[in-house]
Amino acid sequence: MARASVSVAPVAPANGQAQVTTPRERNAGTPLDLDWVHEARFTNRSATERRAATLPTRRTVKKDWQAAWLLRAVTCLDLTTLQGDDTPGNVRRLCAKARQPVRQDILERLGATHLPITVGAVCVYHNLVEPAVEALEGSGIPVAAVSTGFPAGQTPMATKLAEIRASLAAGASEIDIVISRAHVLTGDYAALYDEVRAFRETCGEAHMKTIIATGELGTLRNVRAASLVCMMAGADFIKTSTGKEPTNATLPGSLIMVRAARDYLERTGCRVGFKPAGGIRTAKQSLDWLALMKEELGDAWLNASLFRIGASSLLTDIERQLWHTATGRYSAAHHHPVP
Repeated sequence: MARASVSVAPVAPANGQAQVTTPRERNAGTPLDLDWVHEARFTNRSATERRAATLPTRRTVKKDWQAAWLLRAVTCLDLTTLQGDDTPGNVRRLCAKARQPVRQDILERLGATHLPITVGAVCVYHNLVEPAVEALEGSGIPVAAVSTGFPAGQTPMATKLAEIRASLAAGASEIDIVISRAHVLTGDYAALYDEVRAFRETCGEAHMKTIIATGELGTLRNVRAASLVCMMAGADFIKTSTGKEPTNATLPGSLIMVRAARDYLERTGCRVGFKPAGGIRTAKQSLDWLALMKEELGDAWLNASLFRIGASSLLTDIERQLWHTATGRYSAAHHHPVP
């Protein structure tokens, strides 16, 4: 039996359409303000952890409302494959899933066939940008390429810049860069600013997501400082992790980053997007991050132009949860494969 249309969701835009768009707003950046950066030393870890611990418990959505939130999470996915055994064939299948991330029969049962549900982007290694661009032609779904010595960032600067240029030439419209963690760990914020600024200039019109690798920065103070410097240098998004570190996206680290984005908006009038990545595998976790964005930044951030979730297996669990909402039964994961 079909359920009520999910367009009544509290996170849906006014016209009821779940649009997939590339970020509308570019961050021009600002001069490096070290006084602002050094304010990061006032970060309160215990208060941050207490606040983060309340997020999964303070806001609960059920039934049709949960389905609406999960469909919104799908539209904010950067559907990702970054494995050593990736092939053009795997990427083409992933792009097909990106075009139709939720099975048609599930959408019909939910009364959501009128919503144009596609993912926010497909993220791949540079050498697979071309097959991804070809497979997504006409869909409006952007291709993001990881770059600048991903995941460790331990390559010469000239090589990093060449990687960006090569991915752009192959058709990528978004570039996920990694910073040199050593600049943060040694407190050399001028070097970090110059590095990210050079990446931004090389990206040109392509939107740049800056991965700060929170799990390798040691402290939440460093997370805040790195986030601020990267935004000052012109990052269009700040991103938690590569997905390859032992510790990836966490709610405390994400809370620090989104509050840095809020402070940046207050000082500059510019919205910078946020992307958690790595370790987000369940539908329930995706709801936690949506709640974080809604409570800390508001509805304006609840779309693909300002919020992405970097994941692959997450989509399978979201589809399983949507099937349960529609039928009252859970299905096996192999009924919802992601290449």
